[in-house]
Amino acid sequence: MKNKRTKISIIGAGKVGATLAMRVAEDNLGDVFLLDIDKDLAYGKALDLKDNLAVLNCPGKVNCSSNYTRLRDSDIVVISAGFFRQPGMSRQDLLIKNKEIIAKIISEIKKYTPQAIIILVTNPLDVLTYLTYKLSKFPRQRIMGMSGVLDAGRFSALIAEALNISSQNIQAMVLGMHGDLMLPLARYSTICGIPFTQFLTREQIEELVKKTRNRGAEIVSYLKSSAYYAPSAAIFLMLKAIINDEKRILPASVYLQGEYGLKDVCLGVPVRMGREGIEEIIELKLNKQEKKLLQESAKKVKEGINKLGI
Repeated sequence: MKNKRTKISIIGAGKVGATLAMRVAEDNLGDVFLLDIDKDLAYGKALDLKDNLAVLNCPGKVNCSSNYTRLRDSDIVVISAGFFRQPGMSRQDLLIKNKEIIAKIISEIKKYTPQAIIILVTNPLDVLTYLTYKLSKFPRQRIMGMSGVLDAGRFSALIAEALNISSQNIQAMVLGMHGDLMLPLARYSTICGIPFTQFLTREQIEELVKKTRNRGAEIVSYLKSSAYYAPSAAIFLMLKAIINDEKRILPASVYLQGEYGLKDVCLGVPVRMGREGIEEIIELKLNKQEKKLLQESAKKVKEGINKLGI
């Protein structure tokens, strides 16, 4: 990635995929390839993005297709294709709908760009990240799910609002599944290095944790579709960390092989992210209650994994 233009392929030209394509192209982070089975959607979005770049006088490049052969030589593939959440629908409800879509995409990635790093966005994220890892048979450092960056961002936004401070001062940490059993870690979330537990009561913290867990569903209830600005921003940060070899510590859903006492499951944990993808899984020291909650989160993900039939 260091000595050539990075090719970033985004599968799914919907709201998340197209917004991500815009962010990447405007930053000139790499050459963007937008793929969707709906050729007209991909083509129309690509034309609009090209005009957008011309208006802003940006040198970024965007191309599109509905043909998977065009994935060749991709350095990173972001999968955002699939059905989105609708009001009243849980992430688990999406599993059967999106399983076959992801399986088809993985077979095409293996065929045309087996060297790529894959970032999975489609829900239920942790279960489908597991499916991606198992079907691709890629090394686990090249498979990751976008979850913790988004959830930590939502936690930060709520903390900032509660304390009337800039979110730039906040470093939030969220572990576990991307869903109602995620684990926002107050103990490891800081404001300019100071644990934010010093600023709020236990009851106030519990309320923020609850709001963080429900933030996605709240957005769905208003938009009648999933969020896309914040998810695309989260993926963008992950792409930058990889392409620029930042060695940045970010939470992501990865395949665990004994870390945190968990095996054969994908779950959100802090990792060091760089040019090779997931370069290290960082194990935080958790107390008894936090371990219990993380295990409950893993159990919920494994229930979904058992429904995959693989």
